Formats: sequence, structure tokens, C-alpha cells
Amino acid sequence: MKAVRFHEHGDPSVLTIEEIEQPVAGSGEVRVRVAASGFNQADNGIRAGSLPIPVTLPHTPGYDVSGTVDAVGEGVSDLAVGDPVIGFLPMTADGAAAEYVVAAADVFVPAPSSIPLTDAAALPSVGLTAWQALFDEAALQANQRLLVVGAGGTVGGYAVELAKRAGAHVIATASPRSRESVLAAGAEQVIDHTTTSVLDAVTEPVDVLLNLAPIDPAEFTSLVGLVRSGGVVVSTTAWMPAPDDEERGVRSAVIFVRSDTEQLRRLVGLVDSGDLHVDVARRVGFDQLAAVHEQSAAGTLRGKVVVVPDAA
Repeated sequence: MKAVRFHEHGDPSVLTIEEIEQPVAGSGEVRVRVAASGFNQADNGIRAGSLPIPVTLPHTPGYDVSGTVDAVGEGVSDLAVGDPVIGFLPMTADGAAAEYVVAAADVFVPAPSSIPLTDAAALPSVGLTAWQALFDEAALQANQRLLVVGAGGTVGGYAVELAKRAGAHVIATASPRSRESVLAAGAEQVIDHTTTSVLDAVTEPVDVLLNLAPIDPAEFTSLVGLVRSGGVVVSTTAWMPAPDDEERGVRSAVIFVRSDTEQLRRLVGLVDSGDLHVDVARRVGFDQLAAVHEQSAAGTLRGKVVVVPDAA
């Protein structure tokens, strides 16, 4: 089978398309014929060796996957050959930028039926990040005020939609190119952070500050002043700490997304009910994945990209 791999950490040129042996499903595992894998910023960090996630070399990237169960190992009863599934694979294991992938059966859930199977690869880890940030860490409630910094990114749309559905009042920052999509997701107010001071634009305290952007630490600290006493700051920028304000009882947390199939099932249900939208900016083949990594490393990648084996 064809797979994208790297044999050493380095710049995107270390990614190569190779013909390797097709994996075999062991006990408790399934083999999935890959419809698509989702590209995430962390894939860039793992390849470069800058993200402290240990992988065995050579390594196949792509920990978000959609596809069809192709083979079932001993002891697997919840999935059958032909089932369309999605999953968030362990980041330390080989990923899904390949024609087939093998993983434990318990990381997969039935795929959404209302969208193309290829596009469903865009959902798992980013949807879970938004869910865990809002509800596990921030315990967001109806009628609370939420400020989402960087709402135009790949997690932002999910965060805004989930928060709006929960009954929160959502304020978001986004660039002009993302304004309409963030408003469509349910934000009450969108602040153009390229021209407007967020500190000036937010005139009432918020209950939760969710940061999804690589902002300057000093700016991040200043935004904590917008959070009411007893409020919460949550961030997905794992490479820098999230500031708090102990004197006012404002706590902070940094999200390290984890696999949770029950939460993923709920996200799939929201997609199929029309309450959550999966947006895919581009579908690329294996031969374009190195260029996607280059754009990610340069900070010029826009929107969610999925990698489709058939396009290779």
C-alpha cells in the first residue's frame, strides 16, 4: 500500500511517499481503508520534532481519520467490515496518511451520515478540542458570556457553534476573511483583531475566555482583565502557559486534547442533526502533503485540509 512517512525529523522535505506492507489487524483491532486523514498543526510539530510527542521512526502522520472498516481482528464485536467510521488515533502511533491504517477498535465511532466520508476526517480532534475546552474545562453554561480569541481557525467554528447551542452569548475575534463564517456559526459580535483593540471592543466582563490563537503572552495576560472574578481562561496553545488572576479567583487551563469516543459520538450526532457544521477548505493527495506542512510551518495555511489517498 502507499503511505506518507518520514524517517527522520526535519523540514517538510523529509516526507516521502512509499510503498509499504499492508498492516494486519490484531486482537481488538480493526483495519480501516482510509477515505481521508485530517491535517492538524500538531502534525507539523511532530514531523519537525518540536512537539514533545514520541513517535517511532519511520512514522506515518495523520491522527484524524475517516474510512471504512476493511478487516476485523479477534475479539471485536462492535464493528464489522463495511462500517464507515471516524477516529482520533493515538498521536504516538502510525497515522492515517496511508491507504490503510490499523488501530484499536475502541477509538472508532460510526461516521456522520450527512456529509461525505472524506470530509468527516476533519472532525475528530478539533471537534473534541472545542468540546473539552468549553464543557470539560470551562463548564460553560447557558446565558454566560464567552470570548473566543482566534475564532476563524479550525477549532473556532466548532467552539462558536457549540457555545451558541449551549445558550452562551458569544463574542469572537477574527480577521475580515473569517468574519462572515464566524457570524454564521453564531457569534453575536465579531471583533476584527487586525484593526480594533479587543480590550476596547469588549465593554462588559466575560465568564469564559477561550484562546485559540498564538497571541503575544503580554496581550494574553491583558485579556484576562476582561474575565469576571471567578471566571475561567482556557487555551489550546500548549507551547505557552495560560495566565490567570489568583487574586480575583480567575483560574486557567491549557487543553491537551484527548480521545473520548462518547464525546465524539455526540459530535457526530450534532453534525447529523444539522447543529454542527464540518468545513473543509481543501482536499489534497499524498503528493501535496509536504506543501501543506510547509504552509503550516510558515503560518500561511488557511482552513481545514484533509488528505485523500485516491487523490494521490
